Amino acid sequence: MKRGTTLFLKLAVILMGIPVLALCLFVLPQIANEAYEAMERGSDLAFVVYSILMVMYISAVPFYFALYQTFSLLTYIDKNLAFSELSVTALKKIKNCAIIISFLYLIALPFVFIMAEIDDAPGLVITGMIPIFASIVIAVFAAVLHKLLKDAIYLKEENDLIV
Repeated sequence: MKRGTTLFLKLAVILMGIPVLALCLFVLPQIANEAYEAMERGSDLAFVVYSILMVMYISAVPFYFALYQTFSLLTYIDKNLAFSELSVTALKKIKNCAIIISFLYLIALPFVFIMAEIDDAPGLVITGMIPIFASIVIAVFAAVLHKLLKDAIYLKEENDLIV
């Protein structure tokens, strides 16, 4: 693969991390402050908002770990190590991170449902399901690539033994 392609993909990985970092540093604390102010006025919604925010902050850890693994995978491709156990391990870690993120947002879904009931916003539940389904799609994609790569490595090793 050409180095320019992996460079573009590495840039895309970095650009995917920047909005999440901005969200964690600027937007989520603002939402937490507004929830605190609402709690002082007697609203019970603050605890639901805090639960959802906690899940969002916790899910940032596996998200950034998966981005790091993706960056490492692209580096392996640059070094012509695409068909190696390092790549297989990176794909497995990406799959596991996607499963963890999906599970975390699945835990947060009842809180989203409670918030949708209180605010009378039924579309909020569907919006809360988007990270779950996106993470599941990424996990399945990484699992398929993981299996294909393992099979390709096995065939390559077998072919090297024959020749």
